[in-house]
Amino acid sequence: MAPIPRLRDYTGPALLSYGFRPFFLFGSLYAGLAILAWLPLFYGKLELSTAFAPRDWHIHEMLYGYLPAVITGFLLTAVPNWTGRMPLQGRPLLALILAWAAGRVAVTTSAWIGWEAAAVIDNGFLLLVGIAMAREIVKGRNWRNLKVLIAIGVLAIGNIVFHVEAHALGSADYGIRFGIAATMTLIMLVGGRIIPSFTRNWLARENPGRLPASFGRFDVVSMITAGVALVMWTAAPEWSVTGAALIAAGVLQAVRLARWAGERTWRDRLVLILHVAYAFVPLGFVLVGLAALGVLQSGAGIHAWTGGAMGIMTLAVMSRASLGHTGRALAATASVQVLYMLAVAAAVTRVCAAIHPDWSSMLLHVAGGAWAAAFVGFALAYWTVFTRPRVTP
Repeated sequence: MAPIPRLRDYTGPALLSYGFRPFFLFGSLYAGLAILAWLPLFYGKLELSTAFAPRDWHIHEMLYGYLPAVITGFLLTAVPNWTGRMPLQGRPLLALILAWAAGRVAVTTSAWIGWEAAAVIDNGFLLLVGIAMAREIVKGRNWRNLKVLIAIGVLAIGNIVFHVEAHALGSADYGIRFGIAATMTLIMLVGGRIIPSFTRNWLARENPGRLPASFGRFDVVSMITAGVALVMWTAAPEWSVTGAALIAAGVLQAVRLARWAGERTWRDRLVLILHVAYAFVPLGFVLVGLAALGVLQSGAGIHAWTGGAMGIMTLAVMSRASLGHTGRALAATASVQVLYMLAVAAAVTRVCAAIHPDWSSMLLHVAGGAWAAAFVGFALAYWTVFTRPRVTP
């Protein structure tokens, strides 16, 4: 791996010294505040000048607003490690942040500026991210990592489908399923790489004994099964064969998770939370599969994936990566552990709200409050991590 010349002359604010800092900070703040707006919007006590239906605005801003911010922060931090080039800093980084923020404003005011303008502004951010990533990878001659452009491209396509479908049909069902399926695939790919790796490293050092199983044929089979099931769900979510495929994928993903020895990581909460987050992957498959068979409402499984796997996994990755890239100890403080518990509580109660309609109002408020506290709390707890210079030994 090529070394990164981190000490190039840069005298600007620490917040703009590395991509993960502003995107993790503002992304997490937005995730929490958007949910606080969503609850009164859902109950008809708040109106937004958006061309989207209230449900679609909520889903879009989590799926194509919050998640791209976190993914961008991750990529802007990873690409310099891959290429040996300097990270994006200062004004170029600020321009990307402003482009992302412009997308959030455009979507929320799309009834006023027009859905076409909102779609162009919103997708302009992903286009700029793709250009920035391509430039760094090509200049660094790191050709094998050009594949990250696929992830950005898939998100951009899903976002375009979302905008067009919402305008033409009044709801964005295919755009929603496309985005969820793509993100779940990314979580299974990246999670399958980092969770066993971090677990193995910690166990080998702190708790010798059974280690995570190495990547092998079982992982390949489980991933192919999950991928096929997600494609079927995107195209035909109510087909009984789709339900069977989703449940089979869920069982395989549960076994895959069990092979990573997560129960042995209790003392390292930064590692443990990754396993907890991934547990919502198989849970979501099974619940969505049961919905396809007509047993449950689809919202239970969808929120296991979105609120659980996506929400908790991104919080876990942000909290760990931010510490490591600022020279701080890789340890979850008591306050961070509380944030993890709030995120898990938000996911569990949101799933239960979809399973128990009679309790949904109370559970929705609990879930929304816990989610907002977790993500706004993360931004506040990590404020100095993001806004102060890297700690030097």
